[in-house]
Amino acid sequence: MLLEEKFQFSLMEEYGEEQIFSRLLPLVHELSWLEGQLSMDLQRKGNLESGSLFPGSMAAEPVNVNEFQELARQALPKMYYDYYSGGAEDQHTLKENVEEFHRITIRPRILVDVSRVDLSTTVLGYKISAPIMIAPTAMHKLAHPEGEVATARAAAACNTIMILSYMSTCTVEEVASSCIAVRFLQLYVYKRRDISANLVQRAERCGYKAIVLTVDAPRLGRREKDIKNKMVAPQLKNFEGLISTEVSSDDGSNLEAFANNTFDASLSWKDIRWLRSITNLPILIKGVLTHEDAIKAVEVGVDGIVVSNHGARQLDYAPATISVLEEVVHAVKGNVPVLFDGGIRRGTDVFKALALGAQAVLIGRPAVYGLAAKGEYGVKIVVEMLKDELELTMALSGCPTVKDISRNHVRTKHERLHSML
Repeated sequence: MLLEEKFQFSLMEEYGEEQIFSRLLPLVHELSWLEGQLSMDLQRKGNLESGSLFPGSMAAEPVNVNEFQELARQALPKMYYDYYSGGAEDQHTLKENVEEFHRITIRPRILVDVSRVDLSTTVLGYKISAPIMIAPTAMHKLAHPEGEVATARAAAACNTIMILSYMSTCTVEEVASSCIAVRFLQLYVYKRRDISANLVQRAERCGYKAIVLTVDAPRLGRREKDIKNKMVAPQLKNFEGLISTEVSSDDGSNLEAFANNTFDASLSWKDIRWLRSITNLPILIKGVLTHEDAIKAVEVGVDGIVVSNHGARQLDYAPATISVLEEVVHAVKGNVPVLFDGGIRRGTDVFKALALGAQAVLIGRPAVYGLAAKGEYGVKIVVEMLKDELELTMALSGCPTVKDISRNHVRTKHERLHSML
């Protein structure tokens, strides 16, 4: 037997194939990202040498948030791009999250002094530069070697709030020490409550300002792209010494297998009381889509609501979030702030969500696409693009401040149909 073969055999015998693969995975992620960046750089160089400023069908430097998606597709291995971009089953809700915005029109007011436009607002008493926050999205190191640390720095540079995912590839401590900023922690509740409690308490010690409890995932939705790709999740550093994320599945996505083995499907309204018992931080719940659940959330004493369908990654044919935002806002009657998540791609989308009652919006995929394409700088550019578009929309609609954006500034498709009767 050759020396190399003997070495490979002894490694397999000592550690096992799964453990070796999990240790190599972070290196594979970084090499894949660098390969994607090199490919894009070579493409740009070739187009510049040929006198063309348009690689493929798009300018090298994106001019809107949508164009970052193509840059991310070029930069990422197919498995990871599909993981970020995909939705559940037929992806009907995924499409509707974006397209439902197109059915809402803006009613601009004229002859208003908009020589100065102020985008700033507050969330839970914390002032931010614009009503645009970073949504919790998992495993940023699949998109970029610096992972959530790069995203956190970008959010801090833009003076906004990042909600760190429970499934982050950087620890809560690493993100907290990376920059000075207001940040929240998103939480899943595991069957082993001690693990969830551990992370909440670590976040509180590190200065996180709120807990955002995801309530729409008793089990993971059927994400068929991940199943086809046999999606592999890296070991998550937050859980080192607590639980292993190495779960083998012959049926498809090992991420789905891990989630279904660990997520607590018994989670119910009474567990808000349990969460209150382990933290002094404000608690928001993410995943509300109906007025019934909004009323119940207020009754149990949450500090805020996030209207969300989990980026259309859980229940397909759930409603587009913008179509139910106003229903939730009316139900809470101003008792708690309502944040909005799902389908934001333009500053006009932000404006429409604010007009329908959201205090601020969250961006998930756009931030990840920016991270994949250009790292920390890419995330900053995505946020600044949306801020610039929102500022222009406000000026053209006669709204010098966020508080000036009212329900009268938009018309939904139902109102248009009603006006025709």
